[in-house]
Amino acid sequence: MSTQQQVNQYINEQNEPKRADMLILHSMIQKIMPDCKLWFLDGKDDKGKAVTNPNVGYGSYFIKYANGTSREFYQIGFSGNTTGISVNIMGIEDKKHLINAYGKTIGKASVTGYCIKFKSLQDINFAVLQEAIQFGINATQQ
Repeated sequence: MSTQQQVNQYINEQNEPKRADMLILHSMIQKIMPDCKLWFLDGKDDKGKAVTNPNVGYGSYFIKYANGTSREFYQIGFSGNTTGISVNIMGIEDKKHLINAYGKTIGKASVTGYCIKFKSLQDINFAVLQEAIQFGINATQQ
């Protein structure tokens, strides 16, 4: 199965309204990053054990670890969770940036160093989410 097929299957398996919200996110991110690499991570470790929620990712950058190694990973991603949706904005060096720049204006969301978690798109300011995603893309393209 292709990555696009895996992404479609994952989104289509979600209950409403989460499915509709994920479709909107998927479309929005693809408009911002039309030629990006698409990722689907099933949330399982190398032994097939579920260790995290499956997630969809977009773009590519290299995570650099303290020990000097690096690996390719996505720039922007999202996943469904038990209470809603998490949007991951990877590669931002200042772990307080998302909280300080978007935490007060995004609406009903939990904001951490790289994650914006919300119940539904109705609960947040969609334009602020787009701005945060664009910031993350720009941060990892430098």
